Amino acid sequence: MPNHFEEALERRKSAGNLRLLKPKSAGIDFYSNDYLGLARNKDLQNILLTTVTDNPELLSGSTGSRLISGNSSIAVAAENFIARKHQFPEALLFPSGYNANLALFSTLPTRHDTIIADEQIHRSVHDACQMSNAGKVKFRHNDLKSLERILQRHEGHCYIAIESLYSMEGDFAPIQEIAGLAARYKAGLLVDEAHAFGVIGYGLIEKYQLQNDVTAAVITYGKALGAHGAAILCSEAIKSYLVNFASPFIYTTSAQDFQWMSIQKGYEFLGNNKALSEKLQENIKTFRNQGLKSPSSEMSPVQAILIPDNQKLKSIQDTLSEEGFLTYAVYSPAVKEGTERLRICLHSFNTEAEIIRLAKIIKEFY
Repeated sequence: MPNHFEEALERRKSAGNLRLLKPKSAGIDFYSNDYLGLARNKDLQNILLTTVTDNPELLSGSTGSRLISGNSSIAVAAENFIARKHQFPEALLFPSGYNANLALFSTLPTRHDTIIADEQIHRSVHDACQMSNAGKVKFRHNDLKSLERILQRHEGHCYIAIESLYSMEGDFAPIQEIAGLAARYKAGLLVDEAHAFGVIGYGLIEKYQLQNDVTAAVITYGKALGAHGAAILCSEAIKSYLVNFASPFIYTTSAQDFQWMSIQKGYEFLGNNKALSEKLQENIKTFRNQGLKSPSSEMSPVQAILIPDNQKLKSIQDTLSEEGFLTYAVYSPAVKEGTERLRICLHSFNTEAEIIRLAKIIKEFY
């Protein structure tokens, strides 16, 4: 094995940020993306179990890509259902949000286009841009002036790339204002709604009725829906274009029908249990009332506590772990050096006592 592999790993280990695969730990969950608790919800699990018992063929493999033998009436019905729910003409399903972003950003922009991405956008978008022939520039996080300056100096067609709710900062994009800039400069707008979906209704696009202002959106189902997979919401022409030219769609085996069915059942369950998102907002408010400083939005389930001292950050996480709290410490290079943080994820199932105790322990280190 070349020495540079070992050297790179040793540098990570020395810096204290070597990534390791660990088994799930028992404890109080303040680190998962299961914001509404649907991944652990017994009622939803029973609905899925009953459906599979009645239709065991859902568990079979798809046998190929959707362009060969992997398409099914279940997948088509789920896409039509999702498109109607989000008030978009079409939806195209993918096995994961990462795969969906790879397909969208590597295919839609051409060599004559420029992708203008928020500097905090998900890594999957940056990876997709490396696969694309388009140019890429970054604008300062949620900075409308920075975005407009870039739009002013680019003469070709541009695509603005944002998340509606950022997973590390825990803050919302000024999506209405960005949509306005996109219209003014005739730019496309591509929105990743992974962390807003289910938390704020079906996402910020639905909240502000921006369907006609957005070129395409990515909805993922491994967060608030407690499932897996993703969908690109778009026009009929863009869907057909992706089916014809997006390598991550064309050359991958389709997921089994159970995944597509579980997504549709998850939507139906979400619609019948709106109190879950209300309870989530109550818990977020409880956390915000504890007096911890955070750059995150007051309505976001992701609350970042900036701790730019690696040793202090590790000490806080270790203490929380000893007290039974599962949290996630984010070190550079996952975030910029000096912006390391404890990423707290709040859920509808967390109790008030758990939230207060968690905050008290964190405050002891300030």
